[in-house]
Amino acid sequence: MFDLIYTTVTDIYISAQSYIYEWVLQPMAFKLGLGGLMEDGYEASGWLVLGFFQILVMVLVFRPLERLRPVEPVAHTMAVYTDMIYTAIHRLGFFRLFFFFTVEPIFDNVFGWLHTQGLGTAQLDDLMPGLTDIAWVSFILYLVVFDFLGYWVHRAQHQWSWWWALHAVHHSQRQMTLWSDDRNHILDDVIHAGIFALVALLIGVEPAQYVAIVFFTKLSESFQHSNLRISFGKFGEYLWVSPRFHRIHHGIGVGHEFSDGVLGGHNFALLLPIWDIVFKTALFVNRYPPTGIRDQIEESVDYGGGFWSQQILGLKRLSDAIFGRGANLN
Repeated sequence: MFDLIYTTVTDIYISAQSYIYEWVLQPMAFKLGLGGLMEDGYEASGWLVLGFFQILVMVLVFRPLERLRPVEPVAHTMAVYTDMIYTAIHRLGFFRLFFFFTVEPIFDNVFGWLHTQGLGTAQLDDLMPGLTDIAWVSFILYLVVFDFLGYWVHRAQHQWSWWWALHAVHHSQRQMTLWSDDRNHILDDVIHAGIFALVALLIGVEPAQYVAIVFFTKLSESFQHSNLRISFGKFGEYLWVSPRFHRIHHGIGVGHEFSDGVLGGHNFALLLPIWDIVFKTALFVNRYPPTGIRDQIEESVDYGGGFWSQQILGLKRLSDAIFGRGANLN
């Protein structure tokens, strides 16, 4: 059953990707004299298709749920509009296109050289030959691997002061909505995407499967960030990250710092709370705290009101952290 669904969805995706590539991106590229970049353009058209579908689900499903059971009324609409800009940049493929042209060619050259030296990459599918030929088994295997990686990357973003200086852009949103997931510093995103792309190459995940994993993960994360008063119940909260579980992570003075005031926090899992449970960072409480960063309230620290100010201030915090001018929670 899963294989049939997977094949059907894949066929629809490929058809839509080909249509957009042939009738939109390819004519545009040739008109602009960019015909040499067609391979990257085809990949970008795939992210564009997935982005449109994600935004469609967000608008038609998540937004009505927010209206039905909101945690709080949204008072700062301009901040939400800024988050929508971030969403457009990421979900419609603009960031991925930038990544294709900058970081990914470096990886391709490095791994190309390694192959010429007789060094290959590990294939996780080889650990369970035959079983991983089943589409859903292989998908779940890689999904769990990337979710485990995501947990530790997320912890590093909170515990390394220089990385927190960038990641704080994400936590500076004081009224979370379904649009808040992509509110990140661009440099933070480049580092994050680079790590995941590198691991994908190392473990041999197929490009189409990697795209499916990113799509599934990002859609779930959009739901987690929703202004939605909902949990998954007594047992469900331990199985999948809910909006309540993740809101704790964004809670002022709770999600981004330890009890003694240094960088840290709780509820770092992207999809599976099991990582937080095993590594003792889980916090299950039945409340929906206000979100943001503590020094926004106590010290009126400015994290920027618009896209460019948030990016510039993030770089300034990064400089302060590297050269020792920043506090633990700046």
